[in-house]
Amino acid sequence: MGIRFILMVNKQGQTRLAQYYEWLTLEERRALEGEIVRKCLARTEQQCSFVEHRNYKIVYRRYASLFFLVGVDNDENELAILEFIHLLVETMDRHFGNVCELDIMFHLEKAHFMLEEMVMNGCIVETSKSNILSPIQLMEKMS
Repeated sequence: MGIRFILMVNKQGQTRLAQYYEWLTLEERRALEGEIVRKCLARTEQQCSFVEHRNYKIVYRRYASLFFLVGVDNDENELAILEFIHLLVETMDRHFGNVCELDIMFHLEKAHFMLEEMVMNGCIVETSKSNILSPIQLMEKMS
């Protein structure tokens, strides 16, 4: 499958966006998020951005006040996932203008929509920023 989940977390460890591509109960999600967030936020900048946790490989990157965490299968390419995170941030930057935590909080549906355009069933299906943003821009024109 590839990508199992995508999380956007602030520096205090509060989840701002969570998208899962496998079924987990709410209790399992809360426990998993808590464990992963504690593990990733405790790491220093000098440590690598890959962590193994349970049966996942966690690839994460910090941009300003947000951590982008992606849980993938163990055989997934970490550098490709880092590139995906960078593409996601660039796409959000293009739409919001230097994306920050408040943009995600106040426009959560747009952030989810961008993810849905990029990832389908755990597989990356779109990497063109203009193709990802064009449906959102059309919806904004209609309203």
